[in-house]
Amino acid sequence: MIEESFANQFAHEWITAWNAHDIDAIMAHYSDDLSFQSPVIIRVNNDPSGTITSKMALKEYFVRALGLYPDLRFELYKVLVSINSVVLYYKTINDMVTAEYMELNEQGKVIAVRAHYAK
Repeated sequence: MIEESFANQFAHEWITAWNAHDIDAIMAHYSDDLSFQSPVIIRVNNDPSGTITSKMALKEYFVRALGLYPDLRFELYKVLVSINSVVLYYKTINDMVTAEYMELNEQGKVIAVRAHYAK
């Protein structure tokens, strides 16, 4: 079980990195081996699979997305904790709400993401 204090610290650092648009701080949260799925990947990368499976490709996607959304800012609502995962529930651009399921490895790095959005 992930400790609630670790999950809250992880979420705070993750949100802070995104709000600063600090790509190195953002990427520090992710493992080299990962699976990242999001409907935004379909739009931003013009990739119908909506999936990224390498840290380098994820960084390229994040850089592209930050360029497309220079006013991107997240407002954290809730952190949900489970055995080896967290869900971050937050508000993003255009008042869209997001829930990101993040599975973590033993080092506390993200190895899987499933992003969900609603207006």
